Amino acid sequence: MIRITDIIDKVTAYNPEADLHILDRAYVYSARVHDGQVRLSGEPYLSHPLEVAGILSDMKLDVISVVAGLLHDVIEDTHATSEEIKEMFGEEVLHIVSGVTKLSKIPFSDSHTREAESIRKMLLAMADDIRVVLIKLADRLHNMRTLQYQTEEKRIKIAQETLDIYSPIAARLGIYWIKQELENIAFMNIKPDEFLNIKNLVKKDQVDREKYVGTVKDFIRKKMDENNIKCEVLGRYKNYYSIYQKMINQNLSFEQIYDIIAFRIILDTVPQCYEALGLVHSLWKPIAHKFKDYIGFPKTNMYQSLHTTVVGPIGERIEIQIRTWEMDRIARSGIAAHWSYKEGKRIDENISKKFSWIQNLVENQHETKDPVEFIENVRLDLYPDEVYVFTPQGAVKSLPKGATPVDFAYLIHTEIGNQCSGAKVNGRMVPLNYELQTGNIVEIITSKGHNPSKDWLKFVKTVKARARIRQWIKTQDKDRSITLGREICEKAFRKERLNFTTLMKTEEMGRVVDQLGFKTLDDMIASVGYGKTTPIQIVRKFVSKPQEEEQDESILDKLIGRVKKKKPASGIIVKGFDDILIKFGKCCQAIPGDPITGYITQGYGVTVHRTNCANALKMNPERQIDVEWNMDSSDLYPVKIYITAYDRVGLLADITSNISKNASNILSANTITKENNAVDCFFTLTVKDTDHMKKILSDLKKTKQVTDAKRINE
Repeated sequence: MIRITDIIDKVTAYNPEADLHILDRAYVYSARVHDGQVRLSGEPYLSHPLEVAGILSDMKLDVISVVAGLLHDVIEDTHATSEEIKEMFGEEVLHIVSGVTKLSKIPFSDSHTREAESIRKMLLAMADDIRVVLIKLADRLHNMRTLQYQTEEKRIKIAQETLDIYSPIAARLGIYWIKQELENIAFMNIKPDEFLNIKNLVKKDQVDREKYVGTVKDFIRKKMDENNIKCEVLGRYKNYYSIYQKMINQNLSFEQIYDIIAFRIILDTVPQCYEALGLVHSLWKPIAHKFKDYIGFPKTNMYQSLHTTVVGPIGERIEIQIRTWEMDRIARSGIAAHWSYKEGKRIDENISKKFSWIQNLVENQHETKDPVEFIENVRLDLYPDEVYVFTPQGAVKSLPKGATPVDFAYLIHTEIGNQCSGAKVNGRMVPLNYELQTGNIVEIITSKGHNPSKDWLKFVKTVKARARIRQWIKTQDKDRSITLGREICEKAFRKERLNFTTLMKTEEMGRVVDQLGFKTLDDMIASVGYGKTTPIQIVRKFVSKPQEEEQDESILDKLIGRVKKKKPASGIIVKGFDDILIKFGKCCQAIPGDPITGYITQGYGVTVHRTNCANALKMNPERQIDVEWNMDSSDLYPVKIYITAYDRVGLLADITSNISKNASNILSANTITKENNAVDCFFTLTVKDTDHMKKILSDLKKTKQVTDAKRINE
């Protein structure tokens, strides 16, 4: 366990004028309030805040950050109060600690909502003070380093969240050493067999590779010396997760990956970088389309370097990065390398502008109420690759890889996006789903009265475009529902010889709106149109009749009335309704154990989707209805799986045997053998629930020559 004296020594080394008194007080306070608490490892709980503070001091952050690291859990896990923190350590420390604190003490409907809201809270605080997320990354890093003490289920859950949220954030902040360590630990816990396999493959020929590294470095050094260029040449291994991703995404075997080792040339000046690039290209033949100039076009996380791939001394591909010492420092530390916090000062405004994506991320999520949709949008916003395009006036705009003219239009302005009717790229007309490339000049054609299309949701890549299109669709849907709801209410009130239009303007109707929990009259009428509120509920507020004479009949009942006599699927319970036709969305094929939600479908009852289904997220949340699994059901459900393997005699027989021994029926099967001997297998199976499916996938992964087995959606 790291000691406070070690942390003080680190801080003093990079900041001799640091206020060490507040650091001492924070340590004493943290030790006192955490006294008696232990971690799952059996160590005193104090070891965790100390390790977090140690990581922050390794990042050379200011004293306030290190103090907040020591105190980051005290509000959540001890009797400490916000008032006490403010009084003892000041407003700035309290602000950061509050931003890091999770929402575990606030009641939520489920754990998914709590996790989503905790991440939303962190991002909001991060936009105001980026130190919040740096402490959160240090906290997550130490928790990942001690993940072995958690249960298997918890390990996988935490590791997956790390890959989805925290690793991309570290990458966007340019802190690659944290990104890589988080990815490797997560990979080791999610796919332990694949991790061990790649680790052994890397070690297998390590002696030969070390000789090869030495040979390449000697070639480069000699060439630079001949031209009087002073430099340092390094060779490094890719992290295991990066190797695995490349194998899966490009369907390559380990032996086919050429850049397991990447070389780096570090120089003093930018002109030397370009000169060194020319010398490398004169030494070995460069490969077309494999050159990237991140010096001329820096990444949003401030990363700068020249990347080139060449055919090396023995005919193999070599990836070479060329950068200055300052660029290398930034590449390793990201925003922490530009830290300009001093006591009582804020971060440099120029650096804040470079991280404006954080503010954009928060603004894009401002209107997103659904926590699952929020998390999905955050994942989209943490895209790893970007393209740089130009406006007709020459302004450079950054967009995620795969972005379209519609994304570009919404980036310029919401109204331009809404009225987008066509686009030109480099002076030529292109379809709206055209994928933009770096260097494109994009011109948007608008038409007054033109409206967004629901089909745009199938190809847009930016959260802003997605959110604005959904907002427009929701507005249109609400307008239709208000019209339908008004008609339904007028009819119901006429039966009681009442005039709904006249009563709408009365104070009594205002009280009814409040009693039923709506903000406005239009919201209540729209709810009737959606089928969530019955007109009888409103009528009863104006007339008194015996309850047994009345029967609630919502628009949902009317819409599905023709099919209500059919027996519902026994595996699903719709809260508040009996005997309703249930359909499962083919897009996501939910099975017991998946978080699910239902949507009212006009004329077809309720359609069940997984909560993170892309199609479900496009639907109007006003049509959403609560559903749950009937745990007493013994139904079987179809699920699609995808298996990647290398061909051999008996492969298919072993795969089908594994499926059969797990009491699963194969509904369909399709295999594709590629030129490189790789095999893609697609199966549709029947399973009882997610546990049954996980057991099948686990057994399939143990099959000889199978590299991966996972669930897929259409």
